Amino acid sequence: MAEAADFQGTSPSPARRWLRHTAALLAGAPLLAGLVQLPAGSAYAGGTAIAKADSDPGTVAVAVDSLTPSAPTEGDTVTVSGTVTNNGKQTVTKAHVGLRVGPEVNTRSSVDAIAEDGTDLSGSIPPEIDDKYTAKFSALAPGVAEHFNISVPADELDLGDDGVYEFAVSLSGQTSTQPWERILGIQRTFLPWKPDAARPKTKTTYLWPLVSTTHMAAETGPNEEQTPVFLNEDLAKEISPGGRLNQMVALGKDLDVTWVVDPDLLASVDAMTGSYQVRSGDDTVRGTHQDVAKQWLADLQEAVADKEVVALPFADPDLASLAHNGTDIAGSLSQLKEATDVVGNTVPPILHVKPSTDFAWPVEGAVDRSIVKVATSAGADKVIARSDSLRETSGLPYTPSAARPIGGGTTAVVADARLSTAFEGDLVKASASTLAVQRFLAQSLALNLQTGKQRSIVVAPQRMPSGSQARAMAEALRALQDGTWSESQKLAEAAAAKPDPDATTKVPGSSSYPSALRKKELPRSAFTQIAQTQGKLDNFKVVLSDPSRVVTPFGRSLNREMSASWRGRAAEAESFRTGVRSYLDGLTGRVRLIDKSETKLSGRSATIPVTVQNNLVQDVGPLVLRLTSTNPTRLEIDGAAYQEQPVSVSGGHSQSVKFTTSANANGRATVIAQLYTMDGRPYGKAVTFDVKVTEITATVMLVIGGGVLLLVLAGFRMYTQRKRAAARAADKSDPGEDREAGSDEESTQSPDDPEARPKESGTRSRADAPEQPSDPAPDTATENGDPSGTGERVDR
Repeated sequence: MAEAADFQGTSPSPARRWLRHTAALLAGAPLLAGLVQLPAGSAYAGGTAIAKADSDPGTVAVAVDSLTPSAPTEGDTVTVSGTVTNNGKQTVTKAHVGLRVGPEVNTRSSVDAIAEDGTDLSGSIPPEIDDKYTAKFSALAPGVAEHFNISVPADELDLGDDGVYEFAVSLSGQTSTQPWERILGIQRTFLPWKPDAARPKTKTTYLWPLVSTTHMAAETGPNEEQTPVFLNEDLAKEISPGGRLNQMVALGKDLDVTWVVDPDLLASVDAMTGSYQVRSGDDTVRGTHQDVAKQWLADLQEAVADKEVVALPFADPDLASLAHNGTDIAGSLSQLKEATDVVGNTVPPILHVKPSTDFAWPVEGAVDRSIVKVATSAGADKVIARSDSLRETSGLPYTPSAARPIGGGTTAVVADARLSTAFEGDLVKASASTLAVQRFLAQSLALNLQTGKQRSIVVAPQRMPSGSQARAMAEALRALQDGTWSESQKLAEAAAAKPDPDATTKVPGSSSYPSALRKKELPRSAFTQIAQTQGKLDNFKVVLSDPSRVVTPFGRSLNREMSASWRGRAAEAESFRTGVRSYLDGLTGRVRLIDKSETKLSGRSATIPVTVQNNLVQDVGPLVLRLTSTNPTRLEIDGAAYQEQPVSVSGGHSQSVKFTTSANANGRATVIAQLYTMDGRPYGKAVTFDVKVTEITATVMLVIGGGVLLLVLAGFRMYTQRKRAAARAADKSDPGEDREAGSDEESTQSPDDPEARPKESGTRSRADAPEQPSDPAPDTATENGDPSGTGERVDR
């Protein structure tokens, strides 16, 4: 934002104060000259001859741990407490801590300059107030820290007109090598002074973000409830008493703020209220923080009741990364639309409030034309920008209101950069927090005093404040909301406020996007991987009887892959994306074709079974199973090069599908089995196997025919022998004839006659002999029109 109201001059009261100190200095100068010979580099400060120290701020460190009230008014007593630490090598003697009030700080840029040089002893140092408001130490040994606490009535500070005043706490003393009083350490801060209510007050909107990193995996349990799986216990720590998110809710409930929530955070905590699992190495363990999750949600529901709630798209997608690296990847913008659409099914059931989804919030409010285009593609018509991105170019001497029409029915809500970044950095130490609070209040009051125009200002802090940052933010907001120059306003009202006609409305091009932010963006490969995973999910869901068991957890995981929380965490982001894809591959692989070995086909035709296995808990189908012959001149499938058959398989079962084949020539033929979805997309891996055709030859038929002929001849011989035996039995029934016949036969038969008794014996031995093995049975039965005829089989 353009620097506003950089006017020069001091207020009358500080001028009178400086005049009084100067007169005292001139009156005492002759006496001081005779008593003290000041060394080179000395200067007068506060009417007392005090030598300036070098610019090294490390001699004595002054820490202001508390300044109350932060914005005093008439009749208040200002109390300052903190510590002084001797970082030098010599003991400081005759030391005392004093308070110093400088002239009014007229511009916001001057506030920045003083804050940046807060410990510099080489610059201008304001005079010390009455020495009765000091803390004295006889000696301050090296490495020793001493606490101080000084209280002074606000009326004794000689604060004049409304404004921001430099307020400093210094340590003065002397050392053995420099035995004269000098300033050895200082800490500058600010005192906002506005005893009476401002006319008009600044309307201030403060965003209170509830955003976290990704905590849930795509994986869920196979049970009916689909038990969620968490990546770790980090979320439980954040919402437990003392955790970051626990503090955000506890602090925000008493503040007049606009809550900005990520639906993914709410969904994750809600999932934690029931049964859940947590990854532990390669296994998962049962989660135990259900009561903590329930309490946090209950506290949040109470905190946001009757408050303005703005919902970001699910998982807070990185709009800048998408705009710069993902728009040319098919389906990327659809992911943003889905992340926006799911808000209505997530936030209201959990928080029991209807959130606004009209606002898009790019990382750090940095915008360019491509980011605005992407941000509004999912339905948002207001973009939260920041004044160090959408900079003022018209030279306005004041900070304009936040709302700016930027074309196409879109409003840019430009947050003030100075106020929005006031609580970044390490604020764990009380001194750092106090300085941040005072600087924030100083900037806010300086902004109010720039002009008599009514303005609406928006503050958009960092997305994930730490606990110490949140405490500092809350302290500053309490002081601001109890103060006299600001009043709270909802974000929707700020966006609808009348824009300043002279404020800039031109959105910068992509080349103006900060390089430091661009380096942390999600790469193009991330969006390519997201698109590939989405394609696999689309292919998988169409075969499921209950797609919601897969679409919901994986759809939300794909949203999480685009989260802005991955900035600066490239390795973790890649690991998460890979994990989602691997888990999906594992699920799709549970519906597969069983591998087959070489198959022997003996005969002209036979059936070949192909088995589909479903290891999911739910039914799948219909799928299409296609069996293709790569050499249809040798082997045909149902009279063609391939055949397709529908197949459905129950959960936890397998199903065999039989295909009719016919051989036209001997040899090997490669066959490919492949599953397809009903819309013709391949599903899973194909199974390839060989079919060996061994057709029956003429030689084999000749052998079989010869065997049949032998059987016929043997039967005929047996028949003639039985007929002769019957004739002999009839001759024996006539004794006379039998005797003659017997005589005749005995006279004509020789002992070696083969038709005699040995014939009958030979027949019996042949009948009693073991059966000879026949030719091996064929692998398949002869041609049969029924695909699953009795006796048909294929070796695998």
